[in-house]
Parts: sequence; C-alpha cells; structure tokens
Amino acid sequence: LFHWLTAAGLLIQIPLGFFLVDLEFDQTRIDIENYHILFGVILFYATLMRLTFKLLTPTPDFIESAFLGQKLIAKLNHLLLYLALLTVTISGILKKLFNGESIVIFFKKINLTYNYELSEQFYSIHVLANYVLIGLITLHILAVLFHKILLRENILKRIL
Repeated sequence: LFHWLTAAGLLIQIPLGFFLVDLEFDQTRIDIENYHILFGVILFYATLMRLTFKLLTPTPDFIESAFLGQKLIAKLNHLLLYLALLTVTISGILKKLFNGESIVIFFKKINLTYNYELSEQFYSIHVLANYVLIGLITLHILAVLFHKILLRENILKRIL
C-alpha cells in the first residue's frame, strides 16, 4: 500500500513541479504551489511511515534464482530511493521555510528567519534530488521489466 501510494503521489508531484517552474508569479502559481507543498508534506509523512513499517516488518526473501549482485543492486536502489524521497521533501520544506513562509509539520507551525541564500541552496538541492529520484525510479521500473520480460519472473505479484 505504501509503495503504490508513494508512486501515485510522485506521479502527481513530479509533473506538477516541472509545471510550476514555467508559471508566471501570480495567484494561480501560488495556489498550485500550495497544493505541491501539501502533497510534498504528505509524501514526507508517508515515507516516514513506510520506513517505520519497513523496520518493523521483515522484508520478503529474494527469489531463489537471484544472484548476489541483484540483491545488492536492489537493496542499494531501495536505500537510494528512500534517501532521494527524503532529500526532495526535506529540501522543499526548508526552501519554503527559508523563503520566509511557514509550514505546519507534526502539528506545529514552523517559521524560520528569511534567508535568500539558504532558500536558493535548498531549491538547488530540491531540483537535483528530483532528477536523481527520477533516475532511480526509472532504474526501478527497468528492473521490474527485466525480471518480467527477460527472466520471466512475476515480481509484481509480490508487491500487489
């Protein structure tokens, strides 16, 4: 459930972020950006819940035919996906906070002192982390296709 909710959220968030970049600064942009922030904070919470669940629940065993390199690549990709998700969400939150805006996190309204330089640095991190995340998602999808088409293993059944 966490996997597919995160995937659905990212299918909204990533295109929305690219769409925002080209918008003129007006009320429409502010409204869309507010939705982007809301969805981003929800993804942040979902990622934290997913990591908590992952720590408390044993991971299914690998398919017996998997070789050591596959296991290592899969674990590394998952770790990097979590890191990228957290980097994207946290950098987005910090960009907004250092831009002088407030955000409610863990039921507490947070304000930070305006700092243009830090806001821009976190925006750069946010953008870079998004590209890394897109690359990792692509690798993740290609791995599923590799298993399905070339190895004739239905690993999608394991996460449905």
